[in-house]
Amino acid sequence: QGQLVESGGGSAQAGGSLRLSCTASKYDFNFGCMGWFRQYPGKEREGIALINVGDGGQVYDDSVKGRFTISQDNDKNTVYLQMNSLKTEDTAMYYCAADLDGEEGVVCSPHNLYYGKDSWGKGTLVTISS
Repeated sequence: QGQLVESGGGSAQAGGSLRLSCTASKYDFNFGCMGWFRQYPGKEREGIALINVGDGGQVYDDSVKGRFTISQDNDKNTVYLQMNSLKTEDTAMYYCAADLDGEEGVVCSPHNLYYGKDSWGKGTLVTISS
């Protein structure tokens, strides 16, 4: 089956930048949805940035809009999350999710990706200090 591997997490100062990567091994990148979910301790995992791998359409949560950018490299089967203007409240675990084996035409949304995902990555920790 497919596997998702995240990288790029770590520590940064407020106002700085990080770039997360999620490589989808053994997945078909023709169509589907991939995205990043953020989870604070004791809270639900929430979708913050999604991309439709077929047409490049993007969806962002308001908390990251204008600061984070999701992108894809089809040759590498990899999705990136460029995180700029980082804030201390960005400190969290970040998980990659993919729904790449479903039917074409499903709306790429946080709800649909959460429940339709094929798997989670193991997560990468982001810690932002002031």
